[in-house]
Amino acid sequence: MKKRVLILGGRGRVGSCVAQDIIHFIPEVEIIVTGRKTIQSQPPLDPRMQFLELELAEHDSLKAAISSVDLVIHCAGPFHYRDATVLKLCIDAGVNYIDVSDNRSFTIQALSYHHQAQEKGITAVINTGIFPGISNSLVRFCVEQLDQVENIHLSYVVGGSGGAGITVMRTTFLGLQRPFEVWKEGKWQQVKPYSDREDIEFPAPYGKLGVYWFDMPECYTLAQSFDVKTVVTKFGTFPDFYNYLTQMVAHRWPPSWLQQTAVIEFLSQVSYAMTTFTDYFSGIGVAVRSSTQGYKDQKRVECCSTLTHENTAVAAGIGTGSVAQLLLANQLNQPGVWPIEQALPTDLFKQTLEERHVSIQLEYLTPV
Repeated sequence: MKKRVLILGGRGRVGSCVAQDIIHFIPEVEIIVTGRKTIQSQPPLDPRMQFLELELAEHDSLKAAISSVDLVIHCAGPFHYRDATVLKLCIDAGVNYIDVSDNRSFTIQALSYHHQAQEKGITAVINTGIFPGISNSLVRFCVEQLDQVENIHLSYVVGGSGGAGITVMRTTFLGLQRPFEVWKEGKWQQVKPYSDREDIEFPAPYGKLGVYWFDMPECYTLAQSFDVKTVVTKFGTFPDFYNYLTQMVAHRWPPSWLQQTAVIEFLSQVSYAMTTFTDYFSGIGVAVRSSTQGYKDQKRVECCSTLTHENTAVAAGIGTGSVAQLLLANQLNQPGVWPIEQALPTDLFKQTLEERHVSIQLEYLTPV
């Protein structure tokens, strides 16, 4: 029998990419994509897909949709505004769950349902996508190359809008609202968003670009997943002038402004309009660089893995679609609620990327 998948927010940029990945790599599947309303201008769905108009706040309709499928994929961000209701309903219904969440508070709330999911035999994998998602698995890959790891440095750069639509703009500006805690030198310390610029050498075509502290779930989960002294997660955009504009908003605008929904929406709309133009020469790709410092064969080394893709939204679809493929094939069966780096073995991670012709570059460096 065909497996049935429900993709919440499946008409959005990332949700659509997740759906396309699943359609391409899982032949025996039916997909239900949800949205708030039918939009006539959107392209027609694949014959194996159907649209369901659904509001997440309508719990009876949401319960009914969840109970009719084998897997739920939550792509309806921004996750700053979401709670773990969908996950809880999936656990109650005995349905496996994946999401593309990218918010620390949401992540902590979701992980609190770990034992409930274990008791029901439900596998729930959170923070899938590109960052978080593929990025976390790159870290696990590097960690496994070393005998002992002390420091993790994870950095990302995105070209323009990343092809991910206005939601990613909202997520960016919501991430500037307040300082956050990071794991540095064996203790939690507070840092300001979009601070402490570093120039990182990314693979071609990006080269050396600036990245800044940004509050991602990886700040929290990687410190829980691996016994390390420091976890750094930094983000930047291309062209570089967007970084300076974002830094100005983060550090020079009154903090009270960024707490206002209308201000966040204004910034998001303006930024999206700007990137719609600059995307023509910046591209919408992504580069991820994972660096782990530690010891191998009693020598101090740095293991560095990198990955690039020409379309950030498609890369997110690959990350989430890969996990869906493994769950539906019963190759990933680990009851509980897990961040992606704890759930996905490296051999399966590399296998699914190879199937999608996405390559990882690995090298050893001498730490400074």
